[in-house]
Amino acid sequence: MKLSILDQAPVSKGSNARGALADAVKLAQAGEKFGYERFWLAEHHSMLAFASSTPEITLAAIGSETSKIRIGSGATLIPYYSPYKVAENYHTLATLFPERVDLGVGRAPGGPAEATEALNKEYLKNVYANQERVSELMGYIHHDNHAEKIKMSPLADPPPEVWMLGTSVKSAKLAGELGMNYCFGYFMSNAGDMKEVIDTYRNSFKPAVEGQTPQVMITVTAFVAETKEKAKDVAMSTLIWGIEKERSFGQSDTDDGIPSIKDAKNFELTEEEQENVDRRLKSMFVGTGEEVAGRLKQLAEAYSIEEIMISTNTYSIEDKLKSFELLKEAME
Repeated sequence: MKLSILDQAPVSKGSNARGALADAVKLAQAGEKFGYERFWLAEHHSMLAFASSTPEITLAAIGSETSKIRIGSGATLIPYYSPYKVAENYHTLATLFPERVDLGVGRAPGGPAEATEALNKEYLKNVYANQERVSELMGYIHHDNHAEKIKMSPLADPPPEVWMLGTSVKSAKLAGELGMNYCFGYFMSNAGDMKEVIDTYRNSFKPAVEGQTPQVMITVTAFVAETKEKAKDVAMSTLIWGIEKERSFGQSDTDDGIPSIKDAKNFELTEEEQENVDRRLKSMFVGTGEEVAGRLKQLAEAYSIEEIMISTNTYSIEDKLKSFELLKEAME
């Protein structure tokens, strides 16, 4: 089974965006060394604790510092942008880094309402027209758009792989009908819907190019360490970070990043917050390499999945690298 990486370029307390982006490059390099299939960057806006607002730019840097791992966006938030311009961006990346580029497509806002308004005042209108806009994008990617006077330059051969990121039957059906690959966000959704969503995608699939078959990947949150106790400590930093954001009512200007393990241990939770943390822990994959690998293999077998993408936000880059290293070793 293939393993891949989803990174959000999180900022840790005491660090900054420059450090977070440098860590993203280090993680991609390490992922390539460990044998991961692909490295994706998320897109967030007006969120001080996430440094990845323009993944296509950071991906150019990462592509230059790696040689074989696939690189891509997870996801490009298509309602903000011209489908033609998105296609130009990713054809350019795929020309620079042949057979290595993925374009993940999503429609979530990725930030507060103020940022949405600043990025594109017609965001909601574009969300409602998502099917038409994604179809237009696919036309540009495969250079079979009906607008014959519009040329794509550069035109990568092969073109970037296109993935739909989603959690709904609607997104799965659209991805299948347009011949896109599909990535289910297990880490951010009701896993109980996953079978229906994946089945819908597979049953709806129509190849965009000759010989294409449906590809499904799921994204999970995982924390791996030498012991289960250490893995839980690392995970708690991210969970406490989430509680801190909830206490500030989602005000991104008060978010100073992921706390250290020490600070997380000293954080006092209310009874309700503790229940929230316990519930979130159960939805994650936390433990030793063998423990997490075993659970992931069971999940993959249950849904006939050949690839799983891992999201791991940690305070220290060392804990993050070790988590990905131990997991890959255990999956061999």
